[in-house]
Amino acid sequence: MTTPRDVVVTGLGATTPLGGDVASTWRAALAGESGARTFDNDWSVKYGIPVEFGATIKVAPDEVLPRPEIKRMDPSTQYAMIAAREAWADAGSPEVDGDRLGTVVSSGIGGIWTTLDAWDTLREKGARRVLPMTVPMLMPNSATAFVSLELGARAGAHALVSACASGAEAIGYGLEMIRSGRADIVVCGGTEATIHPMPIAAFAASRTLSLRNDDPAGASRPYDTARDGFVIGEGSGIVVLEAAEHAAARGARVYAKIAGVGLTADGYHITSPEPTGDGQRRAMAAALAESGVTAKEVVHVNAHATSTVVGDLIEARSIRGVLGDDADHVALSATKSMTGHLLGGAGALETIFTVLAVHDRQAPPTINVSDPDPELVLDLVRDTPRALPEGDIAAINNSFGFGGHNVALVVTNA
Repeated sequence: MTTPRDVVVTGLGATTPLGGDVASTWRAALAGESGARTFDNDWSVKYGIPVEFGATIKVAPDEVLPRPEIKRMDPSTQYAMIAAREAWADAGSPEVDGDRLGTVVSSGIGGIWTTLDAWDTLREKGARRVLPMTVPMLMPNSATAFVSLELGARAGAHALVSACASGAEAIGYGLEMIRSGRADIVVCGGTEATIHPMPIAAFAASRTLSLRNDDPAGASRPYDTARDGFVIGEGSGIVVLEAAEHAAARGARVYAKIAGVGLTADGYHITSPEPTGDGQRRAMAAALAESGVTAKEVVHVNAHATSTVVGDLIEARSIRGVLGDDADHVALSATKSMTGHLLGGAGALETIFTVLAVHDRQAPPTINVSDPDPELVLDLVRDTPRALPEGDIAAINNSFGFGGHNVALVVTNA
């Protein structure tokens, strides 16, 4: 049997509610800053939407991208392009045969702004005014297509759609592309731009959003007894994955190793997680088994933890169920308390946080937890970062999505 290729992270890119790049985003996360803010619009009054805030992008795309690109890309693709360019440059803009280069950039919802704007144009102005680029802009694979065109990636351009697990699943698929021998480098991650009145109204109708209009920065509070829902966010996270031998041959800087992925489905409910957390446990167990990492080696978990009443504790119990007593030495972080929930971009951004936590030996904090839920059975990192041990360490990033999608990634020091 052929030994699977080791896969390492050689580039990182992001644009988020905390910053316009990885460095500023990571600094803000370690400082415990919140990206949630009151909307600068009249949506609440105009449409009767009960939620007046979200974790909006910190740096607008028009400050980064030229106008011609803005006009032919949905915001979700704009975010992905910004993050992908940073990640590629961070990796050293490697010279690679396009046949050995792939992209996997996912979105949970895709070009919702383009879709709804085009419908408004059709209704109000007629078919002749609908832009010819509408379909390429709204399609869920638009981001991965544009990134692949930018880089000349021909090994494959994929867009896995698994709701809020999309970004993490994209990284897992990129891992498999390299391990299978299809590619030497894969640019992968997730993106989302759904801070639009329609999806906000829909999420509010499902009673999954926090209603703390008087305190946006304190609204996302995973594991706190007063949590009342998630804060919608937007942005993109992109990583450059590379076969370890390929990275070594060109002298690339390596952040960490993606050692394993676990993928499962609940088969239970379209929005609610399976109450026992069985699918979540199986995903984590599969990722650990594939990576060869033991529970004792896991020192950090970046939890999916969206700040919902039911979901947070199901995941906490699942983590304890997989790691057993070894969970006692795990530093748990819930970074959506700062970034909000980037939906299809969340798993990718949180993979970046997990990679940096292992690389920098610092677990980022969880903010807004003034009264931890007594049923939380894990050691939550609160308010300030926590140093992680020296030596060989491992971390898990969890991402779960509507439809019962479960993704766990294991990250180790390279």
